[in-house]
Amino acid sequence: MYSYSEFDEGYVRERVRKFRSQVERRIDGSLTEDEFKPLRLMNGLYLQLHAYMLRVAIPYGTINPAQMRQLADIADKWDKGYGHFTTRQNIQFNWPKLKDVPDMLDALADVGMHAIQTSGNCIRNVTADHFAGAAADEIEDPRPTAELLRQWSTDHPEFTFLPRKFKVAITGSPNDRAVTKAHDIGLRMVRNEAGEPGYEVIVGGGLGRTPMVGKVVREFLPKIDLLPYLEAILQVYNLSGRRDNKYKARIKILVHETGLDEIKTRIEAAFEAQKKHFRGPEPSLVAAIEAAFSQPELDPPVMSISLDTPVRDPLLESWIDTNVSEHKVPGAAIVTVSLKPIGGTPGDATSDQMRVLADLAERYSHNELRVSHEQNIILPHVYRADLPAIHAALREAGMATANVGLISDIIACPGMDYCALATARSIPIAQEISQRFEDIRVQKDIGPLKIKISGCINACGHHHVGHIGILGLDKAGVESYQLTLGGDGTQTATIGTRTGPGFAADEIIPAVERLIDAYLGLRESRDETFLEAYRRVGMEPFKAALYSEAKAHAA
Repeated sequence: MYSYSEFDEGYVRERVRKFRSQVERRIDGSLTEDEFKPLRLMNGLYLQLHAYMLRVAIPYGTINPAQMRQLADIADKWDKGYGHFTTRQNIQFNWPKLKDVPDMLDALADVGMHAIQTSGNCIRNVTADHFAGAAADEIEDPRPTAELLRQWSTDHPEFTFLPRKFKVAITGSPNDRAVTKAHDIGLRMVRNEAGEPGYEVIVGGGLGRTPMVGKVVREFLPKIDLLPYLEAILQVYNLSGRRDNKYKARIKILVHETGLDEIKTRIEAAFEAQKKHFRGPEPSLVAAIEAAFSQPELDPPVMSISLDTPVRDPLLESWIDTNVSEHKVPGAAIVTVSLKPIGGTPGDATSDQMRVLADLAERYSHNELRVSHEQNIILPHVYRADLPAIHAALREAGMATANVGLISDIIACPGMDYCALATARSIPIAQEISQRFEDIRVQKDIGPLKIKISGCINACGHHHVGHIGILGLDKAGVESYQLTLGGDGTQTATIGTRTGPGFAADEIIPAVERLIDAYLGLRESRDETFLEAYRRVGMEPFKAALYSEAKAHAA
């Protein structure tokens, strides 16, 4: 994985030094909050409902054991002993004191981490497939591209003050695990007819109050042209994107209002101009980045646990069935560690749990961990023979929940428990759903199902692309929850459809139960998933079950 260069080290330290001075001036009153706000946001510091919140960048979700241990130490020393992993593959500390933030940033810099561009109207932390470099279906590891984009975008002088925040995601596999079509720019690695790797370029995706699926502007872009082409996209957006209304300032609105054909024409014209003086990065730089992401040498032991063969321990067998995925190397596997214990807060990990994860990565996963956009942690390179030992260690640490991809593996934003923008709670709803469907036999009978919850219209919980999406809103001072069905964040991305009127907080769990009961009655076989059944029969049977039964119960 990538390590700081001498330039990175000096750059980050200088940013911390400047911010330390700015914090001192805010504390002594030399800076007002209005003056301080843009400065703190440039360093990932938000002001939430009850305290400041520091959002730490984990570029493309890749982190090493030393970094994970440092996050644990920061949680203990300057926060409340835990951190929250987010759908942006970052980690948030929810309770830092302002005076301590510069020390936290210095501690991050000690292990090659920072909080730069985790906020503001700039190119945000680039996200990627959390199975990158390990997935059996991968065309090419997308992380060297993501690192190239990180270096290109960091404090880019032309794109530091865009009309709005700008998000980029990349996947190296045909099976999209990075939600690329819900980003301002999505990149999917593909091959042309000659077998050469390149990118399908998607523009104008996004969620929030105006959810849209991104549109393809280039079916194949040679790798050498990536940076000048992205420069062209950003130039078109920066010049033409709306600045009169922040709710209409994203590139998705520009694409929608201008039209795809016209946007393509503008991008291609800007691209041709770019290529005259910018042909992309030096080959030596690209080679150095790619070398940093070389595949670990995997020489699996003779003893191996097949992912298809039952094992004696039923808890281990259940965990392998849900939390272990196929690796590109025979005899190896990818482990997803669920941060969704029954009744827990999705995405939270204690400092002790972080240290366990660091130890496991060091011992069993070739010193690598990944943060997934689904708020779980990945051990990407493990031997199948080590699965029993890994499971035992996770079980002792309270992290062996066997629910990845099931109904209790819920994505949820912090909601009104923390966020100043939220209009309703998310965490308690997620906790209640997981408790209602606690029985693993019930979860497995229901099968693959993605529930995603947002506490406001900004959609940080990705509810628009949940098979069942839940949006919390304020309705005359009372929390109300809207349901959407049929959303999908994969290569077949779809925005979910609203079912109808919302439900009060004490009605939403029974409403989800009715949806599940309807699905179980509608599916043609146990192999037909919730999303497949919904796409086959449409909204009406689910809507009838949802509202007719609600009326009957009220009567």
